[in-house]
Amino acid sequence: MTKNTTSPISSAPSSALHAAPQTAYTWAGRFSEPMSELVKRYTASINFDQRLWRQDIRGSLAHARMLARQNIISAADLADIERGMAQITAEIESGEFVWSLDLEDVHLNIEKRLTALVGDAGKRLHTGRSRNDQVATDIRLWLRDTIDAILDLLGKFQTRLLDLAECEADTPMPGFTHMQVAQPVTFGHHLLAWFEMTRRDGERFADARRRANVLPLGAAALAGTTYPIDRESVAAALGFSGVCKNSLDAVSDRDFAVEFCAAAALLMMHFSRISEELVLWMTPRFGFIRIADRFCTGSSIMPQKKNPDVPELARGKTGRVYGDLITLLTLMKGQPLAYNKDNQEDKEPLFDAADTVTDTLRIFAEIIGGIETRPQAMRDALRQGFATATDLADYLTRKGLPFRDAHEVVGLAVKRAEALGVDLPQLALSELQAFSPLIDKDVFTALTIEGSLAARNHIGGASPQQVRAAIGRARAKITCPIAHAQA
Repeated sequence: MTKNTTSPISSAPSSALHAAPQTAYTWAGRFSEPMSELVKRYTASINFDQRLWRQDIRGSLAHARMLARQNIISAADLADIERGMAQITAEIESGEFVWSLDLEDVHLNIEKRLTALVGDAGKRLHTGRSRNDQVATDIRLWLRDTIDAILDLLGKFQTRLLDLAECEADTPMPGFTHMQVAQPVTFGHHLLAWFEMTRRDGERFADARRRANVLPLGAAALAGTTYPIDRESVAAALGFSGVCKNSLDAVSDRDFAVEFCAAAALLMMHFSRISEELVLWMTPRFGFIRIADRFCTGSSIMPQKKNPDVPELARGKTGRVYGDLITLLTLMKGQPLAYNKDNQEDKEPLFDAADTVTDTLRIFAEIIGGIETRPQAMRDALRQGFATATDLADYLTRKGLPFRDAHEVVGLAVKRAEALGVDLPQLALSELQAFSPLIDKDVFTALTIEGSLAARNHIGGASPQQVRAAIGRARAKITCPIAHAQA
Protein backbone atom coordinates (compact mmCIF):
# COMPACT_ATOMS: atom_id res chain seq x y z
CA MET A 1 0.00 0.00 0.00
CA THR A 2 1.05 3.62 -0.56
CA LYS A 3 2.56 5.02 2.60
CA ASN A 4 0.43 7.69 4.24
CA THR A 5 2.65 10.60 5.18
CA THR A 6 0.04 12.35 7.32
CA SER A 7 -0.32 12.00 11.07
CA PRO A 8 -2.13 8.79 12.03
CA ILE A 9 -5.37 8.75 13.98
CA SER A 10 -5.11 7.33 17.47
CA SER A 11 -6.46 3.80 17.80
CA ALA A 12 -7.07 4.31 21.51
CA PRO A 13 -10.19 2.78 23.06
CA SER A 14 -13.34 4.90 23.11
CA SER A 15 -12.79 5.72 26.80
CA ALA A 16 -9.70 7.68 25.79
CA LEU A 17 -11.59 9.76 23.24
CA HIS A 18 -13.16 12.85 24.72
CA ALA A 19 -16.40 14.14 23.28
CA ALA A 20 -15.91 17.48 21.65
CA PRO A 21 -18.11 20.33 22.78
CA GLN A 22 -21.30 20.39 20.77
CA THR A 23 -20.11 23.61 19.11
CA ALA A 24 -17.23 21.64 17.53
CA TYR A 25 -19.63 20.41 14.86
CA THR A 26 -20.57 22.81 12.11
CA TRP A 27 -24.07 21.35 12.03
CA ALA A 28 -24.61 21.24 15.84
CA GLY A 29 -27.14 24.04 16.15
CA ARG A 30 -30.10 21.82 15.45
CA PHE A 31 -29.14 19.14 18.03
CA SER A 32 -29.77 19.01 21.77
CA GLU A 33 -27.22 16.39 22.83
CA PRO A 34 -23.70 15.45 21.76
CA MET A 35 -22.95 12.62 19.39
CA SER A 36 -22.20 9.35 21.17
CA GLU A 37 -18.65 8.06 21.11
CA LEU A 38 -19.74 4.95 19.22
CA VAL A 39 -21.52 6.94 16.51
CA LYS A 40 -18.54 9.28 16.30
CA ARG A 41 -16.17 6.42 15.58
CA TYR A 42 -18.65 4.69 13.26
CA THR A 43 -19.31 7.73 11.08
CA ALA A 44 -15.86 9.37 10.99
CA SER A 45 -13.82 9.08 7.81
CA ILE A 46 -10.67 10.94 8.80
CA ASN A 47 -8.76 7.67 9.23
CA PHE A 48 -8.75 7.21 5.48
CA ASP A 49 -9.84 10.44 3.77
CA GLN A 50 -6.99 12.55 5.14
CA ARG A 51 -5.02 11.52 2.07
CA LEU A 52 -7.25 13.97 0.18
CA TRP A 53 -5.73 16.94 1.98
CA ARG A 54 -3.77 18.30 -0.96
CA GLN A 55 -6.82 18.17 -3.21
CA ASP A 56 -9.01 19.69 -0.49
CA ILE A 57 -6.69 22.66 -0.14
CA ARG A 58 -6.38 23.10 -3.92
CA GLY A 59 -10.13 23.06 -4.33
CA SER A 60 -10.68 25.42 -1.41
CA LEU A 61 -8.18 27.95 -2.71
CA ALA A 62 -9.76 27.92 -6.18
CA HIS A 63 -13.18 28.37 -4.58
CA ALA A 64 -11.97 31.22 -2.36
CA ARG A 65 -10.34 33.06 -5.28
CA MET A 66 -13.57 32.80 -7.24
CA LEU A 67 -15.56 34.12 -4.26
CA ALA A 68 -13.21 37.11 -4.09
CA ARG A 69 -13.45 37.76 -7.85
CA GLN A 70 -17.23 37.70 -7.54
CA ASN A 71 -17.12 40.07 -4.54
CA ILE A 72 -18.73 37.45 -2.32
CA ILE A 73 -15.80 37.66 0.10
CA SER A 74 -13.28 40.48 0.45
CA ALA A 75 -9.73 40.60 -0.86
CA ALA A 76 -8.57 40.71 2.76
CA ASP A 77 -10.47 37.49 3.50
CA LEU A 78 -8.85 35.83 0.51
CA ALA A 79 -5.38 36.91 1.62
CA ASP A 80 -6.04 35.48 5.08
CA ILE A 81 -7.34 32.21 3.61
CA GLU A 82 -4.29 31.86 1.35
CA ARG A 83 -1.95 32.59 4.25
CA GLY A 84 -3.73 30.10 6.48
CA MET A 85 -3.76 27.37 3.84
CA ALA A 86 -0.02 27.85 3.27
CA GLN A 87 0.60 27.30 6.96
CA ILE A 88 -1.68 24.25 7.06
CA THR A 89 0.17 22.78 4.09
CA ALA A 90 3.49 23.25 5.87
CA GLU A 91 2.11 21.68 9.04
CA ILE A 92 0.76 18.61 7.26
CA GLU A 93 3.94 18.12 5.23
CA SER A 94 6.07 18.34 8.38
CA GLY A 95 3.81 15.99 10.34
CA GLU A 96 2.89 18.66 12.87
CA PHE A 97 -0.78 18.86 11.92
CA VAL A 98 -3.08 17.25 14.52
CA TRP A 99 -5.89 15.28 12.93
CA SER A 100 -8.96 15.04 15.13
CA LEU A 101 -11.54 12.28 15.11
CA ASP A 102 -13.98 14.78 16.64
CA LEU A 103 -13.93 16.70 13.37
CA GLU A 104 -15.08 13.70 11.30
CA ASP A 105 -13.25 14.19 8.03
CA VAL A 106 -10.42 15.89 6.19
CA HIS A 107 -12.61 18.85 5.20
CA LEU A 108 -13.65 19.86 8.71
CA ASN A 109 -10.17 19.22 10.10
CA ILE A 110 -8.68 21.67 7.63
CA GLU A 111 -11.51 24.19 7.96
CA LYS A 112 -11.28 24.16 11.78
CA ARG A 113 -7.53 24.73 11.69
CA LEU A 114 -7.95 27.49 9.12
CA THR A 115 -10.49 29.25 11.32
CA ALA A 116 -8.16 28.95 14.31
CA LEU A 117 -5.41 30.57 12.25
CA VAL A 118 -7.29 33.37 10.43
CA GLY A 119 -10.58 33.79 12.27
CA ASP A 120 -13.76 34.81 10.45
CA ALA A 121 -12.14 34.59 7.02
CA GLY A 122 -11.89 30.82 7.56
CA LYS A 123 -15.59 30.67 8.38
CA ARG A 124 -16.43 32.52 5.15
CA LEU A 125 -14.59 30.00 2.97
CA HIS A 126 -17.54 27.62 2.96
CA THR A 127 -19.84 30.23 1.42
CA GLY A 128 -21.61 28.86 -1.66
CA ARG A 129 -20.54 25.26 -1.23
CA SER A 130 -21.35 22.12 0.78
CA ARG A 131 -19.27 19.20 1.92
CA ASN A 132 -21.26 17.26 -0.68
CA ASP A 133 -19.80 19.08 -3.68
CA GLN A 134 -16.51 19.63 -1.85
CA VAL A 135 -15.80 15.93 -1.36
CA ALA A 136 -16.94 15.10 -4.89
CA THR A 137 -14.43 17.66 -6.16
CA ASP A 138 -11.63 16.38 -3.94
CA ILE A 139 -12.12 12.79 -5.06
CA ARG A 140 -12.14 13.76 -8.73
CA LEU A 141 -8.96 15.81 -8.26
CA TRP A 142 -7.32 12.95 -6.40
CA LEU A 143 -8.39 10.38 -8.96
CA ARG A 144 -7.15 12.53 -11.82
CA ASP A 145 -3.74 12.80 -10.14
CA THR A 146 -3.76 9.07 -9.42
CA ILE A 147 -4.60 8.12 -12.99
CA ASP A 148 -1.77 10.32 -14.25
CA ALA A 149 0.62 8.51 -11.89
CA ILE A 150 -0.70 5.12 -13.01
CA LEU A 151 -0.32 6.02 -16.68
CA ASP A 152 3.25 7.09 -16.02
CA LEU A 153 4.03 3.79 -14.29
CA LEU A 154 2.29 1.85 -17.04
CA GLY A 155 4.46 3.60 -19.62
CA LYS A 156 7.61 2.66 -17.69
CA PHE A 157 6.49 -0.98 -17.52
CA GLN A 158 5.79 -0.98 -21.26
CA THR A 159 9.21 0.49 -22.01
CA ARG A 160 10.94 -2.27 -20.03
CA LEU A 161 8.72 -4.83 -21.73
CA LEU A 162 9.59 -3.62 -25.22
CA ASP A 163 13.29 -3.49 -24.37
CA LEU A 164 13.15 -7.15 -23.40
CA ALA A 165 11.04 -8.03 -26.44
CA GLU A 166 13.61 -6.41 -28.72
CA CYS A 167 16.39 -8.47 -27.16
CA GLU A 168 14.35 -11.65 -27.61
CA ALA A 169 12.79 -10.97 -31.02
CA ASP A 170 14.60 -14.01 -32.50
CA THR A 171 14.31 -16.35 -29.51
CA PRO A 172 12.00 -19.26 -30.45
CA MET A 173 9.60 -20.57 -27.84
CA PRO A 174 6.43 -22.66 -27.93
CA GLY A 175 3.13 -20.96 -28.27
CA PHE A 176 0.50 -22.82 -26.25
CA THR A 177 -3.18 -23.54 -26.49
CA HIS A 178 -4.83 -25.59 -23.74
CA MET A 179 -1.34 -25.48 -22.13
CA GLN A 180 -0.16 -27.84 -24.90
CA VAL A 181 2.64 -26.99 -27.33
CA ALA A 182 0.89 -25.55 -30.37
CA GLN A 183 3.14 -23.63 -32.78
CA PRO A 184 6.47 -21.80 -32.67
CA VAL A 185 6.50 -18.14 -31.73
CA THR A 186 9.31 -16.01 -30.35
CA PHE A 187 9.67 -14.80 -26.81
CA GLY A 188 9.56 -11.27 -28.15
CA HIS A 189 6.27 -11.99 -29.88
CA HIS A 190 4.82 -13.37 -26.67
CA LEU A 191 5.87 -10.25 -24.75
CA LEU A 192 4.16 -8.09 -27.36
CA ALA A 193 0.89 -9.77 -26.44
CA TRP A 194 1.41 -8.47 -22.92
CA PHE A 195 2.05 -5.02 -24.40
CA GLU A 196 -1.25 -5.09 -26.27
CA MET A 197 -3.10 -5.99 -23.06
CA THR A 198 -1.58 -3.09 -21.16
CA ARG A 199 -2.01 -0.68 -24.08
CA ARG A 200 -5.76 -1.23 -23.85
CA ASP A 201 -5.53 -0.79 -20.08
CA GLY A 202 -3.91 2.60 -20.62
CA GLU A 203 -6.69 3.62 -22.99
CA ARG A 204 -9.32 2.61 -20.44
CA PHE A 205 -7.68 4.63 -17.65
CA ALA A 206 -7.32 7.64 -19.95
CA ASP A 207 -10.97 7.36 -20.93
CA ALA A 208 -12.00 7.12 -17.28
CA ARG A 209 -9.90 10.20 -16.55
CA ARG A 210 -11.70 12.15 -19.25
CA ARG A 211 -15.10 11.43 -17.71
CA ALA A 212 -13.86 12.14 -14.18
CA ASN A 213 -12.42 15.49 -15.23
CA VAL A 214 -15.52 17.63 -14.72
CA LEU A 215 -16.13 19.92 -11.75
CA PRO A 216 -18.93 19.24 -9.22
CA LEU A 217 -18.13 22.32 -7.09
CA GLY A 218 -20.98 24.80 -7.21
CA ALA A 219 -23.67 22.15 -6.89
CA ALA A 220 -23.57 22.85 -3.13
CA ALA A 221 -25.70 20.38 -1.16
CA LEU A 222 -27.81 19.33 -4.15
CA ALA A 223 -29.60 22.32 -5.70
CA GLY A 224 -26.87 24.83 -6.44
CA THR A 225 -26.42 28.08 -4.55
CA THR A 226 -28.01 31.51 -4.40
CA TYR A 227 -24.62 33.26 -4.59
CA PRO A 228 -23.39 34.63 -7.96
CA ILE A 229 -20.63 32.05 -8.37
CA ASP A 230 -18.56 31.43 -11.50
CA ARG A 231 -18.18 27.66 -11.80
CA GLU A 232 -16.42 27.77 -15.15
CA SER A 233 -13.57 29.87 -13.80
CA VAL A 234 -13.05 27.41 -10.93
CA ALA A 235 -13.04 24.54 -13.40
CA ALA A 236 -10.40 26.29 -15.50
CA ALA A 237 -8.28 27.11 -12.44
CA LEU A 238 -8.31 23.46 -11.35
CA GLY A 239 -7.70 22.07 -14.85
CA PHE A 240 -11.14 20.52 -15.32
CA SER A 241 -12.50 20.26 -18.84
CA GLY A 242 -15.93 21.53 -17.77
CA VAL A 243 -18.53 21.49 -15.03
CA CYS A 244 -21.13 18.91 -14.03
CA LYS A 245 -24.35 19.92 -15.73
CA ASN A 246 -26.84 18.85 -13.07
CA SER A 247 -26.46 19.68 -9.38
CA LEU A 248 -28.21 16.52 -8.16
CA ASP A 249 -26.00 14.29 -10.27
CA ALA A 250 -22.88 16.29 -9.41
CA VAL A 251 -22.99 15.47 -5.69
CA SER A 252 -24.28 11.90 -5.95
CA ASP A 253 -22.39 10.52 -8.96
CA ARG A 254 -19.69 7.98 -8.31
CA ASP A 255 -19.65 6.50 -11.81
CA PHE A 256 -16.11 7.76 -12.24
CA ALA A 257 -14.93 5.77 -9.21
CA VAL A 258 -16.70 2.62 -10.41
CA GLU A 259 -15.23 3.06 -13.87
CA PHE A 260 -11.75 3.50 -12.44
CA CYS A 261 -12.12 0.30 -10.40
CA ALA A 262 -13.37 -1.54 -13.48
CA ALA A 263 -10.26 -0.43 -15.38
CA ALA A 264 -8.13 -1.41 -12.38
CA ALA A 265 -9.77 -4.84 -12.23
CA LEU A 266 -9.05 -5.44 -15.92
CA LEU A 267 -5.44 -4.36 -15.52
CA MET A 268 -5.01 -6.67 -12.53
CA MET A 269 -6.58 -9.51 -14.49
CA HIS A 270 -3.94 -8.97 -17.16
CA PHE A 271 -1.14 -8.89 -14.60
CA SER A 272 -2.54 -12.01 -12.99
CA ARG A 273 -2.24 -13.77 -16.37
CA ILE A 274 1.29 -12.43 -16.77
CA SER A 275 2.08 -13.64 -13.26
CA GLU A 276 0.77 -17.12 -13.99
CA GLU A 277 3.10 -17.40 -16.95
CA LEU A 278 6.07 -16.13 -14.97
CA VAL A 279 5.36 -18.70 -12.27
CA LEU A 280 5.10 -21.51 -14.81
CA TRP A 281 8.12 -20.46 -16.84
CA MET A 282 10.48 -20.40 -13.87
CA THR A 283 9.57 -23.92 -12.71
CA PRO A 284 12.06 -26.69 -13.57
CA ARG A 285 9.38 -28.30 -15.77
CA PHE A 286 9.61 -25.27 -18.08
CA GLY A 287 12.84 -23.52 -17.11
CA PHE A 288 12.27 -20.77 -19.70
CA ILE A 289 13.34 -17.88 -17.47
CA ARG A 290 15.02 -16.89 -14.24
CA ILE A 291 13.52 -14.15 -12.09
CA ALA A 292 16.04 -12.07 -10.17
CA ASP A 293 16.53 -13.21 -6.58
CA ARG A 294 15.37 -9.88 -5.17
CA PHE A 295 11.81 -10.68 -6.27
CA CYS A 296 11.73 -14.17 -4.76
CA THR A 297 11.85 -15.79 -1.35
CA GLY A 298 13.01 -19.11 0.05
CA SER A 299 11.41 -21.85 2.11
CA SER A 300 11.63 -22.13 5.88
CA ILE A 301 12.27 -25.88 5.57
CA MET A 302 13.44 -26.62 2.00
CA PRO A 303 16.76 -24.89 1.33
CA GLN A 304 16.65 -25.47 -2.42
CA LYS A 305 13.45 -23.49 -2.97
CA LYS A 306 13.20 -20.21 -4.85
CA ASN A 307 9.59 -19.10 -4.68
CA PRO A 308 8.07 -16.51 -7.05
CA ASP A 309 6.24 -14.68 -4.28
CA VAL A 310 5.70 -11.41 -6.15
CA PRO A 311 3.86 -12.92 -9.14
CA GLU A 312 1.91 -15.18 -6.81
CA LEU A 313 0.85 -12.22 -4.68
CA ALA A 314 -0.16 -10.29 -7.79
CA ARG A 315 -2.52 -13.15 -8.65
CA GLY A 316 -3.94 -12.96 -5.15
CA LYS A 317 -4.20 -9.17 -5.06
CA THR A 318 -6.26 -9.30 -8.24
CA GLY A 319 -9.10 -10.68 -6.16
CA ARG A 320 -9.07 -7.72 -3.78
CA VAL A 321 -9.36 -5.27 -6.69
CA TYR A 322 -12.30 -7.28 -8.02
CA GLY A 323 -13.75 -6.92 -4.53
CA ASP A 324 -13.20 -3.16 -4.59
CA LEU A 325 -15.19 -2.93 -7.81
CA ILE A 326 -18.05 -5.04 -6.45
CA THR A 327 -18.05 -2.98 -3.24
CA LEU A 328 -18.57 0.25 -5.18
CA LEU A 329 -21.23 -1.23 -7.44
CA THR A 330 -23.09 -2.55 -4.42
CA LEU A 331 -22.66 0.75 -2.60
CA MET A 332 -24.34 2.68 -5.39
CA LYS A 333 -27.09 0.33 -6.48
CA GLY A 334 -29.72 1.32 -3.90
CA GLN A 335 -29.13 5.04 -3.48
CA PRO A 336 -31.85 7.55 -4.33
CA LEU A 337 -30.80 11.04 -5.41
CA ALA A 338 -28.97 12.97 -4.16
CA TYR A 339 -26.15 12.55 -1.65
CA ASN A 340 -26.36 9.83 1.01
CA LYS A 341 -23.98 8.95 3.82
CA ASP A 342 -23.42 5.61 2.06
CA ASN A 343 -21.03 7.48 -0.21
CA GLN A 344 -18.54 7.85 2.61
CA GLU A 345 -17.77 4.18 1.89
CA ASP A 346 -16.61 4.97 -1.63
CA LYS A 347 -13.10 6.00 -0.64
CA GLU A 348 -11.58 2.91 0.95
CA PRO A 349 -12.22 0.57 -2.02
CA LEU A 350 -11.18 3.32 -4.42
CA PHE A 351 -7.96 3.99 -2.51
CA ASP A 352 -7.25 0.27 -2.16
CA ALA A 353 -7.68 -0.39 -5.88
CA ALA A 354 -5.41 2.55 -6.72
CA ASP A 355 -2.75 1.52 -4.22
CA THR A 356 -2.75 -2.09 -5.42
CA VAL A 357 -2.48 -1.12 -9.08
CA THR A 358 0.23 1.44 -8.36
CA ASP A 359 2.35 -1.00 -6.36
CA THR A 360 1.85 -3.77 -8.92
CA LEU A 361 2.96 -1.60 -11.83
CA ARG A 362 5.97 -0.30 -9.96
CA ILE A 363 7.25 -3.73 -8.99
CA PHE A 364 6.51 -5.40 -12.33
CA ALA A 365 8.53 -2.82 -14.20
CA GLU A 366 11.44 -3.92 -12.02
CA ILE A 367 10.71 -7.64 -12.47
CA ILE A 368 10.66 -7.37 -16.26
CA GLY A 369 14.02 -5.64 -16.17
CA GLY A 370 15.44 -8.53 -14.14
CA ILE A 371 14.28 -11.48 -16.28
CA GLU A 372 16.97 -13.77 -17.64
CA THR A 373 15.86 -16.00 -20.52
CA ARG A 374 16.96 -19.57 -21.18
CA PRO A 375 16.67 -19.96 -24.96
CA GLN A 376 17.82 -23.58 -25.08
CA ALA A 377 15.04 -24.68 -22.71
CA MET A 378 12.50 -22.93 -24.95
CA ARG A 379 13.91 -24.61 -28.05
CA ASP A 380 13.94 -28.01 -26.35
CA ALA A 381 10.27 -27.58 -25.46
CA LEU A 382 9.46 -26.94 -29.12
CA ARG A 383 10.80 -30.40 -29.97
CA GLN A 384 8.41 -32.09 -27.57
CA GLY A 385 5.04 -31.23 -29.01
CA PHE A 386 5.23 -31.51 -32.82
CA ALA A 387 5.13 -27.72 -33.00
CA THR A 388 5.54 -27.59 -36.79
CA ALA A 389 2.70 -30.00 -37.57
CA THR A 390 0.51 -27.16 -38.86
CA ASP A 391 3.38 -26.07 -41.10
CA LEU A 392 3.34 -29.52 -42.69
CA ALA A 393 -0.41 -29.21 -43.30
CA ASP A 394 0.11 -25.76 -44.84
CA TYR A 395 2.92 -27.18 -47.00
CA LEU A 396 0.60 -29.86 -48.39
CA THR A 397 -2.17 -27.33 -48.94
CA ARG A 398 0.17 -25.16 -50.99
CA LYS A 399 0.92 -28.27 -53.05
CA GLY A 400 -2.77 -28.55 -53.91
CA LEU A 401 -4.19 -30.86 -51.23
CA PRO A 402 -7.38 -29.56 -49.57
CA PHE A 403 -6.60 -28.44 -46.03
CA ARG A 404 -8.94 -30.94 -44.37
CA ASP A 405 -7.22 -33.79 -46.24
CA ALA A 406 -3.83 -32.31 -45.35
CA HIS A 407 -4.90 -32.17 -41.71
CA GLU A 408 -5.68 -35.89 -41.78
CA VAL A 409 -2.39 -36.76 -43.47
CA VAL A 410 -0.39 -34.81 -40.89
CA GLY A 411 -2.32 -36.46 -38.08
CA LEU A 412 -1.17 -39.84 -39.36
CA ALA A 413 2.41 -38.58 -39.65
CA VAL A 414 2.33 -37.29 -36.08
CA LYS A 415 1.00 -40.62 -34.91
CA ARG A 416 3.92 -42.39 -36.60
CA ALA A 417 6.51 -39.94 -35.19
CA GLU A 418 5.04 -40.36 -31.73
CA ALA A 419 5.31 -44.12 -32.00
CA LEU A 420 8.98 -43.80 -32.97
CA GLY A 421 9.67 -41.22 -30.25
CA VAL A 422 10.90 -38.58 -32.71
CA ASP A 423 9.79 -35.16 -33.93
CA LEU A 424 8.37 -34.65 -37.43
CA PRO A 425 11.60 -33.25 -38.95
CA GLN A 426 13.38 -36.43 -37.78
CA LEU A 427 11.23 -38.70 -39.94
CA ALA A 428 12.95 -39.87 -43.12
CA LEU A 429 11.76 -38.34 -46.40
CA SER A 430 10.64 -41.77 -47.61
CA GLU A 431 8.56 -42.22 -44.48
CA LEU A 432 6.91 -38.85 -44.94
CA GLN A 433 6.24 -39.59 -48.60
CA ALA A 434 4.39 -42.73 -47.55
CA PHE A 435 1.70 -40.44 -46.18
CA SER A 436 1.55 -38.22 -49.30
CA PRO A 437 3.39 -38.27 -52.63
CA LEU A 438 3.22 -34.46 -52.65
CA ILE A 439 5.96 -34.30 -50.05
CA ASP A 440 9.43 -33.53 -51.38
CA LYS A 441 12.77 -32.72 -49.78
CA ASP A 442 11.87 -29.01 -49.47
CA VAL A 443 9.49 -30.09 -46.69
CA PHE A 444 12.33 -30.00 -44.18
CA THR A 445 12.68 -26.24 -44.59
CA ALA A 446 9.02 -25.86 -43.70
CA LEU A 447 9.41 -28.17 -40.70
CA THR A 448 12.24 -26.26 -39.06
CA ILE A 449 11.48 -23.83 -36.26
CA GLU A 450 13.15 -21.00 -38.15
CA GLY A 451 11.22 -21.87 -41.32
CA SER A 452 7.96 -21.92 -39.41
CA LEU A 453 8.63 -18.52 -37.89
CA ALA A 454 9.87 -16.91 -41.10
CA ALA A 455 6.74 -18.06 -42.95
CA ARG A 456 4.49 -16.00 -40.65
CA ASN A 457 5.63 -12.73 -42.14
CA HIS A 458 2.55 -10.53 -41.90
CA ILE A 459 1.31 -7.85 -39.51
CA GLY A 460 0.66 -9.52 -36.17
CA GLY A 461 2.60 -12.62 -37.19
CA ALA A 462 5.39 -14.29 -35.23
CA SER A 463 8.27 -13.87 -37.67
CA PRO A 464 11.25 -12.03 -36.16
CA GLN A 465 10.98 -9.44 -38.92
CA GLN A 466 7.37 -8.70 -37.97
CA VAL A 467 8.18 -8.75 -34.26
CA ARG A 468 10.77 -6.01 -34.73
CA ALA A 469 8.36 -3.98 -36.83
CA ALA A 470 5.69 -4.41 -34.16
CA ILE A 471 8.10 -3.25 -31.46
CA GLY A 472 8.78 -0.10 -33.47
CA ARG A 473 5.05 0.61 -33.75
CA ALA A 474 4.54 -0.18 -30.08
CA ARG A 475 7.19 2.28 -28.94
CA ALA A 476 5.14 5.03 -30.55
CA LYS A 477 2.13 3.92 -28.51
CA ILE A 478 3.72 3.65 -25.07
CA THR A 479 1.27 5.06 -22.56
CA CYS A 480 1.97 8.74 -21.95
CA PRO A 481 0.15 10.57 -19.12
CA ILE A 482 0.87 14.01 -20.58
CA ALA A 483 -0.83 13.11 -23.85
CA HIS A 484 -3.82 11.71 -21.99
CA ALA A 485 -4.07 14.80 -19.80
CA GLN A 486 -4.24 16.99 -22.91
CA ALA A 487 -6.81 14.76 -24.64
